[in-house]
Amino acid sequence: MLPALQAALSWIDTAAKAGDGFLSYIDHTGTGLANQGWKDSGDAARYADGRLAEAPLALAEVQGYAYEAALAGAALLDAFQLPDGEHWRTFAAALADRLRARFWVSDQQGPYPAMALDGSGRPVDSVTSNMGHLLATGILNADETTLVAARLAAPDMSDAYGLRTMSSKSGGFGPLRYHCGTVWPHDTAIAITGLARSGHPEATARLIEGILDAAPAFDYRLPELWGGDARADTPAPVPYPAACRPQAWSAAAAIALMSALTGLEPDVPAGRLHLRPTGPLPVGALTVTGLTVAGERLDIAIGTDGRIESVTAPVGLIVEEHAASRS
Repeated sequence: MLPALQAALSWIDTAAKAGDGFLSYIDHTGTGLANQGWKDSGDAARYADGRLAEAPLALAEVQGYAYEAALAGAALLDAFQLPDGEHWRTFAAALADRLRARFWVSDQQGPYPAMALDGSGRPVDSVTSNMGHLLATGILNADETTLVAARLAAPDMSDAYGLRTMSSKSGGFGPLRYHCGTVWPHDTAIAITGLARSGHPEATARLIEGILDAAPAFDYRLPELWGGDARADTPAPVPYPAACRPQAWSAAAAIALMSALTGLEPDVPAGRLHLRPTGPLPVGALTVTGLTVAGERLDIAIGTDGRIESVTAPVGLIVEEHAASRS
C-alpha cells in the first residue's frame, strides 16, 4: 500500500498548490454538488450575516485533515525508511501557520476559526461546528484549542441535544436547516473526540449529555440528524423528517462517546494501552465489557469520580493510566 500512500500525499501537495496553499473545491460543471465537504447541501456555507459563500471554498476542517494526513504519512515513510518524511512535516507546519494567519476571525465573543475561505480568500465567518473537527487533528495550538472548546461549549452551540451545526446567533440559522442549525450525532462525536483528547472535560461532558438526552426519544438508535432546538424549549429532540435511521456514522457516534469517556487509545504495536478518562462522568459509574484488543478481551470499570477502578487487559499490553485534566 506504500505506492498508494505516496500517491495520496502527492495529491495533497498538488491540491494545496492549486488552491493558494489550501485544499479547496468548486463544481466546474454546474451539475454536481455545490459544496463538497461533509456539509454538502447547497446552502451549507454561509457568512455570519446569512449570505451564501462563493466558490471555490477552502473548508477549515479539510486543512486539518490534510495536516494530520501529512504527519501520519511522514511517520509511515520514516518507518519504512523511505524519503520525504521531513518534507511532509515541513508541509504540515506551514499549513498550520497559513490557517492561523488566514482563517481566524473575531466577533463579540472573541476569536474563532471561520468555517472556510471563499473564492476571493475572505473568511466565511459564520460560527459553525466545522471548527470542532480541527481539535483532534493537531493543527491548533493549546491556546487555540482552548478558544475553540469555549466556543463549542457556549449555549448558542451546545444548549441543543448535542452540538449545533451552526450557532443559533448566526444569520441563516434554522433549527431544522439540514446543515445550518440541526444536530448530527457523528459531527458532535468528532468534536467530543477532540475535546476529550485535548483535556477539556467540561465541554466534553456538556456535549455527551446532549446526545444522551436525545437517545431515549429514538429508542437509543440514533438517526442521521435531528432539530437544533434548545433543550429548555422542547422536552425531546424534534425529529428531522427525512433523516436516515439507522445510519452507520450515527451508530459509530456511540463508540466515539465511549472512547471519550474512557480515554481508551490502544497502541498494540507498541504494547501499550492508554486510558485517560474524561473526569467525573455525566453517566455516573461506567463499566465497559467485552471489547477486543489484540485478539483478547478488554474490560474497564470507571467510578463516578472518573477514576479507573479496574482493568482486565490482554496479556503483554502495559496499561498506562493518566489522570484526567480538570481544566
